[in-house]
Amino acid sequence: QVQLVESGGGLVQTGDSLRLSCAVSGRTNIMGWFRRASGKGREFVAGIRWNGDDTWYGDAVRGRFTISRDNAKNTMYLQMTSLKPEDTAVYYCAARGSMVTVFNRAPSQYPFWGPGTQVTVSS
Repeated sequence: QVQLVESGGGLVQTGDSLRLSCAVSGRTNIMGWFRRASGKGREFVAGIRWNGDDTWYGDAVRGRFTISRDNAKNTMYLQMTSLKPEDTAVYYCAARGSMVTVFNRAPSQYPFWGPGTQVTVSS
């Protein structure tokens, strides 16, 4: 089992930066950040290999967001810069099972989810 808890969301203005954190309990190899805007489905934002250098990004955030993790603190981060109103969403961290080593950006492939944290970007 993997337990996840996000923090760091809030209300910011266009162009601002914000860092989300995800506290991780349990073993996993592949983790990701997803988001869901009002009235839409979950969208892949970024992914990371827990023990390695691989990272992946969705097209909408590449070049503006950076995913990272601190293994000693069991925490994953999402540094968001140049925020836009269209980045407004509930952001979730998610994890694949501990035996899975292949990356996948489909939300259905992640069995473990945090409760989410709201990010609102005002124009």
